Amino acid sequence: MHILFAAGGTAGHINPAISVAQYIRKQHHDAVISFIGNKNGMESSLVPKAGFDFYSINVAGFQRKLTMTNIKRNISAVIKVLKSSSDCEKLLQELKPDVVVGTGGYVSGPVLRKAAKMGIKTAAHEQNAFPGITTKMLCKSVDKVMLAFEDAKKHIKTDREFIVTGNPVRQSLIDADRETSRQKLGLDERPMILSYGGSLGARRVNEAIADVLKWHAASGKYYHFHAIGKYGGFLYELLDEAGVVYQNSRTIRIREYIDDMDICMSAADVVIARAGAITLSELQVTGKAAILIPSPNVAENHQYHNALSISKKGGAVLIEEKDLTGERLIEELKKLIENPKLIQLMGKKVQSDAVFDSNERIYEVIMDLYNT
Repeated sequence: MHILFAAGGTAGHINPAISVAQYIRKQHHDAVISFIGNKNGMESSLVPKAGFDFYSINVAGFQRKLTMTNIKRNISAVIKVLKSSSDCEKLLQELKPDVVVGTGGYVSGPVLRKAAKMGIKTAAHEQNAFPGITTKMLCKSVDKVMLAFEDAKKHIKTDREFIVTGNPVRQSLIDADRETSRQKLGLDERPMILSYGGSLGARRVNEAIADVLKWHAASGKYYHFHAIGKYGGFLYELLDEAGVVYQNSRTIRIREYIDDMDICMSAADVVIARAGAITLSELQVTGKAAILIPSPNVAENHQYHNALSISKKGGAVLIEEKDLTGERLIEELKKLIENPKLIQLMGKKVQSDAVFDSNERIYEVIMDLYNT
């Protein structure tokens, strides 16, 4: 059995594929599992690091904002797409996979299209509540379409059947225990706030968090763990100017990244974050009340739709970045952090849609294709 994954672009597309691949390997030790991705993408390092064979094609996404520079990039992208079709066919003929699974990103489009034309069994997985262009284009040609969110169905105009599988979430997060995690972090009964804006750091989020820290740091009433991201170092300057003491603080802990997300999220009472698909799935399995600030700089504004799918059910507070201020964030945070019963209720609502066996569901879809 040979299962081939096509994924790339962002960790949100790559990590779910790796998670499913690892699950398949546990069930079938002799299975051949490989990946196709962009030779210049994150997948070129993440996939081999996870222990899977990686094959590359050279593709590029299209720029939606039409500037002279982007027009040139789009011309180059068209050339790469045309060439990638031939490259995909050669790789598929060489690898002879039984099933090809795409988990998003512009790299998955040409691979799945070519595999479908060659008569190879195919499946696509959409991580977001608002399906991307790739999924919308592929849903008529692939054999199976899997969705992470029920809400995604209404955005695809087709009468075909969809399978709701959720997004794969690391098992350590599902298994994490709140009290055990709080003990590991050295926390007492005071509420904990966890905030982050992505691996690169979001300026507007960091600026608003600086105001939040100015508001509560001196009181010591709350714990606050915050990840500034790669380019968020300016936050330290903002805190220094405001006289906020954060070095060696017992209640304020600022990092570049949250490396132990399973521990930090399970220990938290309220999470402030962007609204990427995997983040939302992590909030669902841990049952955490959240304040979501969707990034406006993503395709089809999909983070807004992700956040909306949870907020309209009462599981999260949605603040669009254009409306984000430190004052607004503090106002919403006060409503939550000073009302434990509301936090608990929101947690139950967000967890009501959680999928704890996503890997197994996706595996069953793949096995169904393999056995037919």
